[in-house]
Amino acid sequence: YPIVFQHPGSPNGGKQCIAMRSQILLELKRLVIHLKLSVQWMEERLKASDIQSSDSELQLFRRCQNLQTVLQEKDELISTLEQQLEEQKQNRIQDAKTVEEKAAKIKEWVMRKLNEFDIENASLREINQQQEAEIQDLRRRLEKVDAEDGSSDELNKRFQLQCLDSSSSSSDTNTPSPILTPALTPKRPTPSRDSQDTPASPKQPRLRNPNAFTVNLALAKKHLSQPPLYSEAAHGRTRNAFSMLRPLRPQETDMDQEKKMETGVRECVPDVPPAEVSPEEPETLDASAAVPGSKPPTPPLHRLPSWESRIYAVAKSGIRLSETSCTDVANKGAFRLCFCTYSQSWPNTHTPSVTECVVFFSAVSLSSMTSESDYAIPPDAYSTDTECSEPENKLPKTCSSSSDSGKTESMEKSGYLLKMVKTWKKTWKRHWFVLKDGELLYYKSPSDVIRKPQGQIELNACSTIARGDGKQMLQSVCNLKPDSPNLLEEWLRVLQSILRIKAASPLFTHPDTRPVMKGHLTKVKYGYSKHVWCELFGKTLYYFRNQEDKFPLGQIKLWEARVEEVQKSCDVAEVSAQYTLSIQSVSQDPTYLLIDSPHEKTAWLFHLSVAAGTAGGQVGTEFEQLVGKLLSIEGDPGSQLWRHPTLCFTKEGLSSPLTTLPSQALQTEAIKLFKTCQLFINVAIDTPAIDYHVTLAQCALQVCLTHPELQNEIYCQLIKQTRICLDLFAFSGTQGWQFLALCVGLFLPTPPILWYLQVHLKRHGDSRTEVGKYAIYCQRSLERTQQKGDRQARSSRMEILSILLRNPYHHSLPFSVPVHFLNNTYQVVSFDASTTVEEFQSQLNQDTGMRKTGQSGFSLYSDDPTGKDLEHCLQGNLKICDIISKWEQASKEQHTGKSESARTVKLTYKNRLYFSQQMRGETERERLLLAYQTNEEITAGHFPVNKELALEMAALLAQVDFGDFERPFVGPGASGAAQTKSNQTLKQVLERFYPKHYRHACTEEQMRYLCLLLSTRWASLRGRSSSECIRIYLTVARKWSFFGAKLFEAAPAAPSPQKNMRVWLAVHEDGVSMLEFNSVVILASYAYKSIVKFGACGQDFMLVVTLSSGTSASKEKSTEKHLFAMPPKNIKLLEAHCKNFYNVTKKIIFQTIVFVLNFLFN
Repeated sequence: YPIVFQHPGSPNGGKQCIAMRSQILLELKRLVIHLKLSVQWMEERLKASDIQSSDSELQLFRRCQNLQTVLQEKDELISTLEQQLEEQKQNRIQDAKTVEEKAAKIKEWVMRKLNEFDIENASLREINQQQEAEIQDLRRRLEKVDAEDGSSDELNKRFQLQCLDSSSSSSDTNTPSPILTPALTPKRPTPSRDSQDTPASPKQPRLRNPNAFTVNLALAKKHLSQPPLYSEAAHGRTRNAFSMLRPLRPQETDMDQEKKMETGVRECVPDVPPAEVSPEEPETLDASAAVPGSKPPTPPLHRLPSWESRIYAVAKSGIRLSETSCTDVANKGAFRLCFCTYSQSWPNTHTPSVTECVVFFSAVSLSSMTSESDYAIPPDAYSTDTECSEPENKLPKTCSSSSDSGKTESMEKSGYLLKMVKTWKKTWKRHWFVLKDGELLYYKSPSDVIRKPQGQIELNACSTIARGDGKQMLQSVCNLKPDSPNLLEEWLRVLQSILRIKAASPLFTHPDTRPVMKGHLTKVKYGYSKHVWCELFGKTLYYFRNQEDKFPLGQIKLWEARVEEVQKSCDVAEVSAQYTLSIQSVSQDPTYLLIDSPHEKTAWLFHLSVAAGTAGGQVGTEFEQLVGKLLSIEGDPGSQLWRHPTLCFTKEGLSSPLTTLPSQALQTEAIKLFKTCQLFINVAIDTPAIDYHVTLAQCALQVCLTHPELQNEIYCQLIKQTRICLDLFAFSGTQGWQFLALCVGLFLPTPPILWYLQVHLKRHGDSRTEVGKYAIYCQRSLERTQQKGDRQARSSRMEILSILLRNPYHHSLPFSVPVHFLNNTYQVVSFDASTTVEEFQSQLNQDTGMRKTGQSGFSLYSDDPTGKDLEHCLQGNLKICDIISKWEQASKEQHTGKSESARTVKLTYKNRLYFSQQMRGETERERLLLAYQTNEEITAGHFPVNKELALEMAALLAQVDFGDFERPFVGPGASGAAQTKSNQTLKQVLERFYPKHYRHACTEEQMRYLCLLLSTRWASLRGRSSSECIRIYLTVARKWSFFGAKLFEAAPAAPSPQKNMRVWLAVHEDGVSMLEFNSVVILASYAYKSIVKFGACGQDFMLVVTLSSGTSASKEKSTEKHLFAMPPKNIKLLEAHCKNFYNVTKKIIFQTIVFVLNFLFN
C-alpha cells in the first residue's frame, strides 16, 4: 500500500491522512487474522501427517516382527526335519549292516549244523550196527543160560522188547536200558528221583533219537546266555543229538585239563568219576568212544607255564570242594518243562503254587540255543509280588455294580471251581474261588476266606480269558472248570467285564497317575444313595466302596456332560446335605453328588466342569477363569488378557488363593506358600548363607508333596511372579525361574494349569538371555517328568545347589554323583531330576564298558544313612534324586548339626546275583570287579581256602593293584628306607588281600615270615599283565561249587539235630544249602522246587521243605520245618536273596518254554 504524505497546512491534508491510516490499520488486522488462520491450518496438517507416519511405522514394525518369527520357526522346522532325515539315514545304514551280519552268521551256522548232522548220522548208523551185534551176542548167551536151567521165559520176553526198541531207532549208550535185569544192568549209581518227577509215558513220536531227554535248570539257563567263543570240534569232542542238548562247560585252563591234554584221554562221562567206570561196562561210556576209528585225534600238547601250573596245583588241594550238589539229577526219558502260574509275594510264610507240566518231545537238536543272537540270562528279579490281603468278610455268590450307562455289570463273584494241577499227570482239584478287587483268589473252602489264600491269579490288561477247546472250561493263566454250563457263562461274563474295565481305565494302565480330585461323597441315582470314595482321573469319575479298595464300583463319563449346582430334588430330599451337584450325561439320567463343605463343593464343581469341558472360564477363582478364557482363544499372544493384573507380578501379598482349594486350612497354607515364594525370589542369594534358600525351597516343596492340592497353587504363584517386569531387580527374575525349575522336576500341575505352564515357558524361552535359558531347561525337565512320572521326595540339598549355583541349561544332565567300585576306584555319572536307577545303571555300564545289568548281574547299592554297616540294593524303577533326598532326610534325623550337612550318599556298584552262565561274554572290567568282590569274601572268611592258596591269590591281586614287586637292594650300601617301604607295601597287601582270621592268629615273627613268602610269590609274577592275573584268580575261585553264593552265619534251633552249632546258609542259583562253619562241608541242600515256605518266624529264619517219598501215588507230601537263629538284618537279606533267585529262576524257565516251543514248532 502506497503511503502519500501531504503538507499538513493544506485544508484536506489532515483528514485524508487520518482516513488513510485507519484504512491501513484495518487491512493490517485482516492480514494478521489471515496469517493466523494459515498458521493454524499448517499446524493441523503437520500434526495429522505425524500421526499417520507413526501409525504406519508401528504397523510395519509389528509386521516385520511377525515375519521374522515365522521365518525363524520355519528355519527351526527345516533344521529339525534335516536332522531327523539324517538320523533315519544313519539308522537305515546301521540296520542294513546288522541284517548283513546276521545273515552271514545264520548262513555260517546253517552250514556248520548241516556238517555236524552228516557226521552225527554216520556215527549213529555205526552205533546202531554195533548195538545190533551186541544184542545178537546177548541173545545167544541167554539161550545158553536157558538151556542150563530152563527158567528164562521172562528174560526172553524182556530182551525181545529191548530188541524191538533198539531196532526202531538208534539210542544213546550213556542211558542204560530200564528193562535189563539187575545182573545185567551197568553198575552205575542211580540218581535219586522225586515221586512227582516220574512222568507218565504217553505214546512218543518216532524221531531220530528214541530216548526222550530232560532239560534241567542248568539247560534252562543256558539257552539265554551268549555262545562260547570256542568250538567243540577244536577240543576233540564229537557232538551228537544228546551232546547238543547237554549244557556245555565253559572253557577253563586248569590242572585237570592239562593232564587230559598230556595223556590224550578225553573225559566221556562228566557226572561219573573215572574210578567208578570199569572196563567191563562199555555201556556207560560215550558211544563214539566205543566205535573203532571214531575216536578223535589227540589234541596238540599244550603245557601251562610253570608259575601258572604251580597256582593250579595249590588250588587243587587248597579249596575244599563239595562232592554233592543240591541240584537234583535230571530224569531221563522226558523233556520236562515247568510252568509257574503263581505271582504272590514271598515274604513271611506265603506258599507258592507252582504247577508243573511234563511234555514229551522228540530228540530234536537244540544247538541253536547257543547261537550268538540269544539273550543272556537276566539275573535281576522281576518281582511278581502282590499283596494278598485277607478278605474282610465272606462275599455273596455274585456282587454287582452299576456304571453311568445304567447297566448292571458283575464285578465280584465267588464259588467252587475245579483247577487243573499239572504234576506227573493232569488232575483237577476243587477250590473255593473269590473274585474281588480285580484279583482271583482261591481257598480250600468258603470257611477259609478269613485266612490267607492258597493262591492268587492276578488279572491284568494283558490277560486273555476264553473257553476251553470243546470243553466246559475257562482258559486264562490256568485251566478252570465250573460245575455247570450256566456257571461257566457267569464266570466268563464277569471275568471279561473286569478285563474290559482294566484295559480301558487309567487306574490299571497307568497305576502311577495321580487323581485330579478325590474325597468322600454321597452319590444319589434313581432315588438310591450311597456313601462312596470318589477319584477323578482325566475325563472319568470313579467311585469305590472305601478308600482302600483297588477296583471301582462304577464310573461316570464326564466328557460333554453338564455339571452344575442345583437345589435339592425329589431324589435327594431324604438325604441331608448342604450342597448338591448334578452331572447330566448325554442321553442319561442325572447323577447327584451331595457335599457338606462349601470349599469342597467349589473344588468339585470346578474340577468336574473342567473335566466335562464346559467350564468356559465361568467357574473357579479369577485366576482360573482368566486361564480358562486364554485356553478358549488358544493363548492368542495379542490378547489383552495377558496384561490383566491378576496374571502379572505383584509386590503385595495375596489375600486369597489363586486356585480353588477344598478347605479353609489349605487356603491358609496357600497364602503362607506365596510368602515363602516371595522370600525366595526377593532375597538375594549369598553363597556363604545359601542354606537359607535351600531351607525355603525344601519346606515349600514338602508342603506341596504332603498336600497335592497345593501343587497347582504353587505353579500359578511362580508363573505370576516370573512375568518379566521393568521394576524387578536383576536377581529377582532369575531366582523365580530357579524355583520353577525345581518344581518342574518334582511334579506337574493338572490341566488347564499344565497348558498355561507350557505356554508360559514357550513365551519366555530364549537362549540369548539368562531367564530364557532357565525357561528352556524347564521345558526339557517338564517333558522328562511327563515321561517318568512325579517324584516321591522333595529336592535334595545337592539338587538345589546345582540349580542355584549354575544354569542347568548348559548341561543336558545337570547333576552328577560318583559311583564307587570295590577296587578303590570310582566313576562320575551324570543324571537329571527324572533319571531312574535303571537309566543310571545303563549310563554307568556305557561309561565303564560293561554289559547290561540283566547280563552282568551287577546292581547299584547305597550305604546306610544311619552309619550302620549296611548296604541297600536300589530297585530299577526308583529315581536317583528321590534316593539321594530320602538318604539326606534320614541322615539329618540321625545326625543333627551343621557338621553333618556335608555328608552325601555313597553309591557302590557290585554283583548281586551270580549265575554260572554269566561268565560267557564277560568283559575285562566285570572280571576285575568280580575278582575284588571275591577277595572281600575271602578276607571275611566266607571262602574255603587254606593259607597257601590264600597267599597265592593275595599275590595275584597285589600284581594287579601294585604292579611288579620291587625287591629292595641288599648289600653294604643298601638304604634302610627302601627296605621299610617294601615291608610297608607287603603289610598293606596282607591287610587287604589275606584272610583276617589267618592274619590275626599270626605272631610278629610269623608275620615277617609271611611277608617273605608273599614277596617270593609276588616276584614270580613279574611281567604278568593284570588281565592274565585276574583270569587265573577267577579260574581258581570258580573251582568252589558255591562260588558267587551269599553266605549267612546262623545257628540251627530246636528240633534240629545241629542245635547249638554254627553253620553257614548259602543261597545260590540252585537252592539253599547248609554248610559246616569251619570246614564248609555240605550238611544239607534244598532245591528251590522243594522249598514250600521261607521267611521270618519270630526272631528266627524259617525254612519249610518237602520230603521226597518213595511212592508217587501219594497226594500230599510230608514237609519238614527248619529254624535258624540269626540277626534280624541278616534275616531280611537272606529272605530277599532267596526271593530274587526264585523269581529269576521262574522267569528263566518261562523264557525257556517259549524258546523251545518256538524252536520246535517253527
